[in-house]
Amino acid sequence: MSGETIKYCQVDADIFPVDPSAPPIKMRVDLPYDWNRKAMMFGGGGYNGTIPDLAENVPFGPTDQPVPLARRYATFASDSGHQQSPVAPPSLDGSFGMNDEALNNFAAGDALKKTRDASLFLIRHAYGTHPAEVYFSGGSTGGREALVVAQRWPTAFDGVISAFPAWNNLSEGLDLGYLAQVLSRPGAFPGPAKQTLLYNRVIDACDGLDGVEDNVISNPHGCHFDPHMLRCPGGADTGPTCLSDPQIRAVVAMSSPFRWPYRIASGETAYPGFPFLSGADMRTPFLGFGTTAPADPMPVTSGYGLQYWEQWVKYFLTRDPHHNSLDVDPRHPGKWLDRISHLSAIEDRNDADLRPFARAGGKLILLHGAADELVSSSSTSDYYGRVHDLLGSRSTRGFMRYYVVPGANHANFGTPAFAAGWDSLSALERWAEKGHAPTNPIVADALHNRTRPLCEYPDWPGYRTGDPDSASSFVCMR
Repeated sequence: MSGETIKYCQVDADIFPVDPSAPPIKMRVDLPYDWNRKAMMFGGGGYNGTIPDLAENVPFGPTDQPVPLARRYATFASDSGHQQSPVAPPSLDGSFGMNDEALNNFAAGDALKKTRDASLFLIRHAYGTHPAEVYFSGGSTGGREALVVAQRWPTAFDGVISAFPAWNNLSEGLDLGYLAQVLSRPGAFPGPAKQTLLYNRVIDACDGLDGVEDNVISNPHGCHFDPHMLRCPGGADTGPTCLSDPQIRAVVAMSSPFRWPYRIASGETAYPGFPFLSGADMRTPFLGFGTTAPADPMPVTSGYGLQYWEQWVKYFLTRDPHHNSLDVDPRHPGKWLDRISHLSAIEDRNDADLRPFARAGGKLILLHGAADELVSSSSTSDYYGRVHDLLGSRSTRGFMRYYVVPGANHANFGTPAFAAGWDSLSALERWAEKGHAPTNPIVADALHNRTRPLCEYPDWPGYRTGDPDSASSFVCMR
């Protein structure tokens, strides 16, 4: 076979389950003829269920550089241990959660090590030698998987690229479940016109705070838009030019931390909310919050996260495909509390002690878009902060870099304010193989032909002087 003019051999295989009633792990390895002696594993997305495209790029990868397979990497991945129904929306079939082994393969990441070991066996069989380096890259669910391999198997990969990681999967789900209830209340859901109104007003209020008006809010923490400024007269819904009181309450709920008043086994206590009051766009097709209010059954027009919650309730939590997901209250789960706590220990991959990974020489590049509408960048900042607090600044910077990209959304979906592209793979190679850490990286916007400095968190790019489309006109600020 060939892809991007490179010849390679494709090998498909099944890893059989221990439980005969569980589905197999379906995996694939692409083996280039002119191998560079490196290997790259790709993570999945959503509920997985399909094998990722092995000729794809890393998350936020550059458009002007070859993808890993074209660089002659041996690439591999799996469906994480279940096969999505052909009639389900992409990556939104949670029915495998009825089986414990399939659930653990996906949620706890058990399939990752199995896939890695089987793939390296095939690579050794094909080439007669081990890879010199093995890397992992993934975004969203794949970003969580990237952190899982660093946490659970610190010697399995030499370097990891984790983008917009849904590491606290259950915790985010509880927030989404709460928002499903909030948005399903009469008159609470802001339709497309009101979503547009909110987004435009936030941009108008905060765009210039970084020194230049470019439709990108570079310092989201400095943006404090108050949605009450859009209140309709008397608080009633009087049309698309304002928000009613129920809609304001919904927007505030979506943009605020959600805390639950009970303990769960993972130790998580809250989810930070989404940045809709600092530049995220609810209207992003498929990944946003949709065009219609949540209901039972959940409409496909209600947004990705709300459909994800419904699948989780039906197949992970209650294991009743007919259960109404709006009947489960994440604030007061009642009889479901024990099950929620059990699942939290599987789904919240929150071990911040990455010292074994660092001692093994592993390098981690962590990325998130500040305008992500599906996985909150504040959540990734929380995880980074835990690692930093545990290991200290010097030890953390010895193996880890974290960048928040202003204006970038979830996976460059739709038409983001900033379509991020950075050659993180070359940066990871130089770091892992030669000891040269990333220095003054620059991220490009493929949609608007401009560049920005990629600032280490918590810094952000502020405009200084010169061409506003050039990274050289900005400086990283705090």
